Amino acid sequence: MAGEASAVLESSPQRGRTLETLLPNGIRVLTEAIPGVRSVSAGVWVRQGSAHESAEDTGASHLLEHMVFKGTRNRSPREIAMELERLGGSLDAFTSREHTSYQARVLSEHLPQALDVLADLVLEPLLRKEDLDLEREVVLEEIATVEDTPDDQVFELHGEALWKDHPYGRSILGSRTSVEGMGIETLQGIHERRYRRGGLIIAAAGHLEHQRIVDIVFERFGHLPAAEPNGARLSTVEGDPPVSDLWVPRDSAQTHVVFGTRTPPRSAPERFPLILLSAAFGGGMSSRLFQRVREELALAYTVFSFQSFYSMGGVSGVYVGTRPEWGDRAVTAIQEEFGRLASEGLPADELRAVKDQVKGQLMLSLESTASRLFRLAGFALYDQPHLSLDQLLQRIEGVTLEEVAEVAARWFAPHRQVILRLGPEGVSGGAGGD
Repeated sequence: MAGEASAVLESSPQRGRTLETLLPNGIRVLTEAIPGVRSVSAGVWVRQGSAHESAEDTGASHLLEHMVFKGTRNRSPREIAMELERLGGSLDAFTSREHTSYQARVLSEHLPQALDVLADLVLEPLLRKEDLDLEREVVLEEIATVEDTPDDQVFELHGEALWKDHPYGRSILGSRTSVEGMGIETLQGIHERRYRRGGLIIAAAGHLEHQRIVDIVFERFGHLPAAEPNGARLSTVEGDPPVSDLWVPRDSAQTHVVFGTRTPPRSAPERFPLILLSAAFGGGMSSRLFQRVREELALAYTVFSFQSFYSMGGVSGVYVGTRPEWGDRAVTAIQEEFGRLASEGLPADELRAVKDQVKGQLMLSLESTASRLFRLAGFALYDQPHLSLDQLLQRIEGVTLEEVAEVAARWFAPHRQVILRLGPEGVSGGAGGD
């Protein structure tokens, strides 16, 4: 194989061996051998997502992801669906803000077939106009599903308000107008610029041999030219979030509310204190919001915190769904909890407990090959140095009370939160539990 030498990223008898090979055209091949399993999860990541799109072409990355399953030079749509399922395996794909991913999970002896299917999907889709005319209707139905699901739609609307004109605020699915007007030439252009270039990330985790995977990848992807310089560049995030309290009228049984503010990007050191704060704030039944809003006040069935970290910025926030007449009480209670967290931070015993919670959740999540796959690819996607599990746990353990207090004061202050309510107009007040 003509690629460069492999680098050992991590190796231990208990956790296996993590390796990376950089091909001459810039494709990164990462593997994690996991002892004691018989399956493999493998995936191909393309640096193309909704944040790379123009306002006119919003939804193109997601529509292209759909289109590759409509047939390739080597397989019909039915053959694509049957190839791995008949072996007991699975095939899936998704589009995010910053990349598109295609993944397969199979028994280890079927890994060559899985990589062949993934290569076929990524490199050889037919992208025919007649298929687009059909598939756009499927995506329009997907958009309609979100519009009919208020606890999904409220996040779409909040993202638009939080990010304003930045691409992070656009729907990954696109709009009805953009999808209806999308031409096949747009999708073919994206495919040629991003899919058939050397900027791909290819990873696998499970029962595997690294060099065997490198050889297959080199055979199928080694001919691609290098990625275009700055071809996947993202827009910078300027300024602070536009603080607002918006109400979008909707006839529904609940009022759905999202609070949120922009945070630093994935690479920032504040990420780890933010993760701990979010978990303590609304990360489970023991969290502050669950105990106050649901258990103490009985104002909601569902209340939780959420976070996302991207290359150029992030978001941290809270969701609650409540009866329209209890909306103001729920918002006030959550704002009070924001204020308490921002002014006081976390006491030592609560920080100790949430560190144990986050570390336990992390270790439990990594008991599947799919979770290991996504973690492995994540380091490469965001151009970050690989952290072993022990190093990651040390980062979490090393967060101090002072760091938590500083991050809480800045990012959890009530006045920083963009609030968006989706529900019946003009209904507020009322009594909840005491």
